[in-house]
Amino acid sequence: MILNKDTANATAKLLLQIKAIKLEPKEPFTWASGWKSPIYCDNRITLSYPPIRNFLKENMAKTIVEKYGKPDVIAGVATGAIAIGVLVAQELGVPFVYVRPEAKKHGRQNQIEGFLETGSNVVVVEDLISTGKSSLLAVDALNAADVNIKGMIAIFTYGFDVAAENFKNANVDLTTLSNYDHLLEQAHKDNYISKKELDTLSEWRESPSTWNQ
Repeated sequence: MILNKDTANATAKLLLQIKAIKLEPKEPFTWASGWKSPIYCDNRITLSYPPIRNFLKENMAKTIVEKYGKPDVIAGVATGAIAIGVLVAQELGVPFVYVRPEAKKHGRQNQIEGFLETGSNVVVVEDLISTGKSSLLAVDALNAADVNIKGMIAIFTYGFDVAAENFKNANVDLTTLSNYDHLLEQAHKDNYISKKELDTLSEWRESPSTWNQ
């Protein structure tokens, strides 16, 4: 869910402006999963634009406090959310840890990097939600560390039904600054896409795994 429509539209507008999100319905991208997609999102680009990363940092921190209260720790999901997670933790004045996809094979074999005290109230920070599987693997690792997961916040979500189902089954509350519906609304309003392209992009979200086959 999103907490604020104005923030959702402003976030979408900024991501489109710096091409962190690209919309190419006529020349689709191929995701690692093999899916053909008219959209590609790389929120790491936001880090190169100080005013935009500050906007994201401030609004994520504000949303966390409004929704979950001030946490004891912010946990970023590696690797895409490490930087934004640090910024949010700094804004809130709380410790930061990050969670690897799996434990290291050497050294201390950590999956969670940083000091994390048992029983801590933790909010997880992500940059992007697609199916939610990798994000929820991080939650599993944090649960194994015996902490209290208050929820997860991300910059953007595609809004897939499978993601909603995955978060529901995991009993994890998800909040995002913006989502696919607000993105399309803003992209059409700002003339990034035509009405026909808007329809195409809407169709893709309904069945991304079989679209354009």
